[in-house]
Order: sequence, then C-alpha cells, then structure tokens
Amino acid sequence: MSISDTREHVIMIDDECQATENNEIAAIDYELQQIENEVQKLQDRRRLLTQRKEKLRDDALLKKSFFLAKKNWDNADFIWSVKLIEILKNVFKIEKLRELQLPTMNAIMSKEDVILIMPTGGGKSLCYQLPAVMSKGITVVVSPLVSLMEDQLYGLRKLDIKANMLCAKADKESIKMTMTALVDKSCPLKLIYITPEYMAKSNRFMNKLQKAYELGHLERFAIDEVHCCSQWGHDFRPDYKFLGVLKSMFPGIPILGLTATAPTKIIVDVQKMLDISGCLVLRASFNRPNLYYEVRRKPADKETRLAMIENLLKNRFNGKSGIIYTTTIKDAEQLTTDLRDRGIKAGCYHAMLEANYRSEVYSKWMLGKYQVVVATIAFGLGIDKPDVRFVIHHCVSKSMENFYQESGRAGRDGKKSVCLVLYRLADIFKLSTMVFQDKVGLQNLYKVLAYCLDQTSCRRSLIATHFEENWKENDCAEMCDHCRKPISVRKQIDVAHYCRQLYQIMTKAVQNEIRLTALKLVDAWYWKGVSSLRVSNVPVPNFTRETAEAIIGYLLINGYLQEDFHFSAYSTISYLKRGPKSGLVSGDNDHKILFNYELY
Repeated sequence: MSISDTREHVIMIDDECQATENNEIAAIDYELQQIENEVQKLQDRRRLLTQRKEKLRDDALLKKSFFLAKKNWDNADFIWSVKLIEILKNVFKIEKLRELQLPTMNAIMSKEDVILIMPTGGGKSLCYQLPAVMSKGITVVVSPLVSLMEDQLYGLRKLDIKANMLCAKADKESIKMTMTALVDKSCPLKLIYITPEYMAKSNRFMNKLQKAYELGHLERFAIDEVHCCSQWGHDFRPDYKFLGVLKSMFPGIPILGLTATAPTKIIVDVQKMLDISGCLVLRASFNRPNLYYEVRRKPADKETRLAMIENLLKNRFNGKSGIIYTTTIKDAEQLTTDLRDRGIKAGCYHAMLEANYRSEVYSKWMLGKYQVVVATIAFGLGIDKPDVRFVIHHCVSKSMENFYQESGRAGRDGKKSVCLVLYRLADIFKLSTMVFQDKVGLQNLYKVLAYCLDQTSCRRSLIATHFEENWKENDCAEMCDHCRKPISVRKQIDVAHYCRQLYQIMTKAVQNEIRLTALKLVDAWYWKGVSSLRVSNVPVPNFTRETAEAIIGYLLINGYLQEDFHFSAYSTISYLKRGPKSGLVSGDNDHKILFNYELY
C-alpha cells in the first residue's frame, strides 16, 4: 500500500470515527433532552401537588373558624341591637344594612376577632364606624393611605362624628389633641385613623395607647386593607408586620380586619401574623352585577390613544363622572394636561401634591366641576361618591386584586357602570421592572396579563376563578365584552412552531451579543430593526403585530419565555430569554402549545 493510499485509509478511518462520535453525541443529546423534558413535567407536577397540599392545610386551619360561624350573628337579639338601628338611621342617615354588616358588627361588639372580605363599595367602613359611635371608648383604625383617611374624616365630620388622623403630615396641634384624647375618658373623640408607618415609629403614640388600655378607654382595632399584612398579598407593607404585637400588648381588645380581596392562603397568613387564628371569617360574594367589564387594545401612538379616550369621555361617558387610573405620577400629570387641551374637565390627583390642592381636586370632582379625575392608585380607596359611572385603567394593574379594587370604585349606587382596561404588552414590561423584586410580584402581574390576553372567556368567570368562587358564564347576563359579543367560532392554534422561530432569533441575538427586549424581538420577527437579528428561515408572520405580541405574552405567562432583568445607571430593563419550559419545544418533538382565539 502506497503512502498516499495509507493516508486516505487513515483519513477514512478518522472520518468513520468522527461520524461514530457525532452519532453517539447526538444520541446522548437526544436522551438528555428527553430527560430534561421529563424533569420539566415532574417539576410541573411537583408544583401542582405542593399547591394542593398548601391549600388543604389552609382549609384545615379555616375550619377552626366554622365554630364561630355557626352562631347566628345576623340577628337583632343582642343587647345593643335597638340602639344600633337607632344610630344607623339618626346619625348615619341609613335605612337598611347591607349583606354581612350586621353579623360583623355583632361579632366585633361581642369582642370577637373578625376578618371581613367584602367587595369594594360593600360598606366595610360602617362595620367599625357605627360600633365606634355606640362605644364609650376609642376605636383605632389602621389604614395604608392618607387619601383614604382624609375621605373618611370628611364624611364623618359631615355627620358630626368626632374623628382625627395621625400620619407623617399631621400638624402638631392635631397630634397633641389626639394624644390627649387617648387618656381623657371625657373626650368625645370616637375614632383615630393612623397609618401603619406612624404607628410603628411613634413610641409616644404606643405609650398613650397603653395608658388608654389601662384606663379601659380602648375599644377595638380596625385594620383596613388587612391583606397588606401578608407577604403573599398584592400590596404587602412591611410596617403592617408591627401589628402582630397588638394581641400580646392589648389582650382582650378585638381586631377587625377588612379587605376587598384576599384568597384563602392570604387570609390564613393574616390570621397567623395578627395572632387571631380561628377568628370569625366572613366573606361576601365578589360579584358586582352592575359593573360591565371590558378590555381594549391600547394604541401605541399617543395621538390615537388620546383621541380614543377623548371620544369615550365626550360620547359614551358624556356628562358622567369617572376615574382614569395611571401607573406613575408623571403619567397622571401628562394625561391630565392632554385631556384639558382637548376640552375635558379633568383634575389630577397623586400623593406628591399638596394636601390643599388634593382636597380641592376631590371637592371639584365630588361637585361635578370635574368630569374625571386622572390619578395614581393613591386616589379612590374608600371614596364616598356613589355615581362613578366609569373607571378606565390607562395601564393594566399590578395584580388582579388591585384591578378588582380599583375597578370597584365604579357604581357604588348599584347602577350600571363600566370598568375598562386599556391593554398593551409594552406596559407589562414597564410594570414588571417595578414588581419583580417582590415575592409574588411577577406572578401577580402575569395573572393580569392572562386576563387581558384571554379572547373568549367570560370576564366575570375569570375574576371568580381567581378569587376561588364558583361562577357560571351564563350568570354574567352579558355584563362583559366577551359575553356581549355575537356567537363566534372558538378555535385553538398550536403556537409551538412560532415559539421555535422566536428561539432561533434569540440564538442569533446571543451569537451577536445582543440582548432582546420584547420590542426588538417582535421587530426581528417582522424583519425590521437591526438587520443582524433577522433569521433567513424565519418568515415574516402573516398576522398582525398585535397577534404576535399576544403570542409572546402567552409564551411568557406559560414559561416558554422568561424576563431577564438588568440594572442600568438610571433604570431597570426587561429583556427576554428562553423560559424554563423551552426544552419541551426544542428539536422536532410534537409538543403542542395551544392558544385560544376567535374567528368572527
């Protein structure tokens, strides 16, 4: 055999060895991918079982509350019953109590600890205000927002009920008067509203409160927005943890916790944190039958967006009073200016405005001089304006609980009102950078995204499912945009193919050392933007960018995509990368990702 033949033979053997190695590597990669797929399935199953286990434990704890619940609290046979109805009519000018108000008041006046879950507008505040008027001592109301306290004080003073407020902005004279009232049994003050931050930081107040307790002058604690106690809650406030000392410091003093929105897990957590496990839990139905729920696509173009809002205010909501919620102070101020330029009577409200200015805006809105208040969520909690005919969310809420509370400002008089969400995927990534460091921030935000992306389900059914309440779609009575639509053909499409295309774009971005925002990803998919991100075998989609964004949003909330947060000098930026379920759609397997849509 010649030298050249020997070389060819060696090369052939090397090629065969290389081919064998490549085949073996491919087989190993395939087996590893199969294992990864099985691991993902097992992790999903583990998560479901863990959630089920936690729910069973929570249910077991709540059963302790059933003993108290068996007692008939909803009757007028208590020693205070006659006086209660008398004060209701003569002082509060109310003829009839609403659902669960009487049981709550009877229980708290029997010195039982109570947690009341009642929809916004259901009348939670009366449950501690009326007992406070009936009692000789003082009721301390812990509330998270100054605007809420100001609103309630405004209403109480109109009824000639003595109440005061303690917060960082309270003046010295008011603080002095309140501190004195705590230890003066002859003082007519009935209610003290206080922020949890002030309570946690004021040794002077806690000292006076202890003296009031020793004098028998402390009647009860009412903790509004009690879900803020729980780290699982959508509005967790660290200073609420301080309230865990109340039971040990003031034994025998009942606690009334109030919230509009709290799933079982949070209620159990709150009971543990406040040391009131086994207390009476009263839960009203979440449903507000007079509210119409609707989601609209939010135009990307500012002028188009403003024209749409202007059209709503001048036509559909002409002559009607409402609220537009924004995410930031800057958004609130800019939108107010833009609407005024278009002839809309609008006021701006946020926490950084001077108290006098906020009060002026509030008064003008209450009197009808402003058609709409453009505000951050600092506005509206507990407002006593019954004829709010619409609530528009200029940006999606951070959680379903926030959405339910904010939309619940509408229609407190029981008349039909509209709750309209303006949805755009870009807003999700704006909010995610604000909430991703919270324990359940992204989880809560993605539930709102799922609500907005759903193109077929009854809105009420979606809300009911979130709040663990049974609901049938035909119970909606066409009071949501989906149930009011004509009968349509509902279909599912498999978007796994599009997911693989997006992964190809992401791979090329990694090769080019480029991080992808959602906007850049959509641009690359449509062969726009940076040319180096375009992939030759990924065609331009034959559907709209709105559909493309919906697919990306769906892949995100289902774990096929994942946000990757990076800090810059001035902000936090959200990029997209492959999610934990990416292995399920890698290669040529037949894994399906079914996405609901409608054909009209």
